[in-house]
Amino acid sequence: MQTTLLDTLNHLSSLSNKAEMRRIQRGIERECLRITEDAKLASTTHPIALGKTLTHPHITTDYAEMLLEFITPVASDIQVTLAQLTDIHSYTYRYMGDELMWPLSMPCFVGKAEDIHIARYGDSHSGRMKNLYRQGLTYRYGGGMQIISGVHFNFSIPQAMWQALAEQESKRLDATYISARYFGLIRNYKRLCWVIPYLFGASPAICESFLDHTDGAMELKKLGKGTVYREYGTSLRMSDLGYTNKEQADLQITYNSLSDYVTRLRRAITTPSQKFAKIGVKETTANGEADYRQLNANILQIENEFYSPIRPKRVTEGGETPTQALERAGVEYIEVRALDVNPFSPIGITEAQIRMLDLLLLQCLLSDSPELNWDEQQVTEQNFTKVVLDGRNPRLTLNDNGYDRPISDWLEELFADLQSVAKFLDTDDDTSYQDTLAEHYQMVLNPELTLSGQMLAIMRDETIENGCLGLRLAEQYKAELTQPLSYFSEADFSDWRDASLAEQKSRETMDANTSFDEFLSDYFAKAALTAEECGQS
Repeated sequence: MQTTLLDTLNHLSSLSNKAEMRRIQRGIERECLRITEDAKLASTTHPIALGKTLTHPHITTDYAEMLLEFITPVASDIQVTLAQLTDIHSYTYRYMGDELMWPLSMPCFVGKAEDIHIARYGDSHSGRMKNLYRQGLTYRYGGGMQIISGVHFNFSIPQAMWQALAEQESKRLDATYISARYFGLIRNYKRLCWVIPYLFGASPAICESFLDHTDGAMELKKLGKGTVYREYGTSLRMSDLGYTNKEQADLQITYNSLSDYVTRLRRAITTPSQKFAKIGVKETTANGEADYRQLNANILQIENEFYSPIRPKRVTEGGETPTQALERAGVEYIEVRALDVNPFSPIGITEAQIRMLDLLLLQCLLSDSPELNWDEQQVTEQNFTKVVLDGRNPRLTLNDNGYDRPISDWLEELFADLQSVAKFLDTDDDTSYQDTLAEHYQMVLNPELTLSGQMLAIMRDETIENGCLGLRLAEQYKAELTQPLSYFSEADFSDWRDASLAEQKSRETMDANTSFDEFLSDYFAKAALTAEECGQS
């Protein structure tokens, strides 16, 4: 047990407002593909009855037109968050006809590259920019990487806990203190994030057709006619086959301070790339119109192009970029991005997963967190990759401060720490966190009980391919999600739809008299500025 962690937990437990400190704030972003009844990518446009994806707060699309993204409001009750996410799924299904929601992270059968349709967001300048950004991603990395689904978990701790932590350290509670502690959380998360694919990686196998849409290569085994898998793999989504970007390694973005993080990320969106310059940015067609290929030829088109399994975040205001928002008021919450879609849940995530994430992130926040230089950070990423590829191998070792350490030994130590955090979060009448931890400890004892282990076991035992299993689950979940709303009302969804239609129309009308070129030029000029230079400090 870490002394720092134990001392901090004892301090927090001694305070009278312990109940307030348990009010963790959470939000979920779940992605999933719309597919046909025969498990192919849907070719239809986003259902207009749901509203406009550019301006809807809870139902939108990510890269592709068929890649749905559902966003819950912030809430401090896990059951509320799950009910919200379920209602969003159920309401969306009403307008999908015979289509289904693909329940796996890696795509269904993918035919031609032309079958992957880039999402469209209308004719406003901001809508055109979102579409063009995605077009740039296609030229830079291919469309295959952009139809992979994940679950993002947004996490922040309550003000009562911040006050208690600052008092314990005799520090002034302000945005600087909170940001520094959140960056400490991120560094510890980097050290331990391999546990996410170990427990929750759920893509050990993929449809073989996807290999035609990726530059990644690795040793895979064949299962049936159209499935390939990794023997001990956990999350091929997070491997070189999936949602990674090797070109960004040279950015050397670390997490030792907010200022350094912002400086390096901003440098990436203003530094030209020789490789991406070869793609071209804008060409003039025969009829004199501008034909854009990407937003610009810089290392990153915009800050969101930086792929990371965790991000410091703050809600942006009035045209801010993400780094400008961070500079203005510090870190507001943390976004965990390493989660595969849980194929055994109709909404892609479970209560037990949320509780385990609470435990892990609190452990990362409350433990001592030394600075992590670039070389040390590379070691953490190598550990993550080893677990992604071979996490269920009982002989797997990871690099712990220069020593090879059995993954089982490290998991035992981590779960001991998490036990103390679970006791802090539980009450005399509710031991849900300790019960969840005990349930997941069985996965430490037997790696085949993990999500990836369960997935492969079903495919092998039933001689069923990845695509067939995904389709079976999709059909099952569509039946389960055909149910009345439990948290939101019909009026809520009607209001969001109508507001999104009105807002998009307003934007398009407002932008009709200005040029897209001028809009982009102004945007990137402002994006290169600090928050202070923008007059936002």
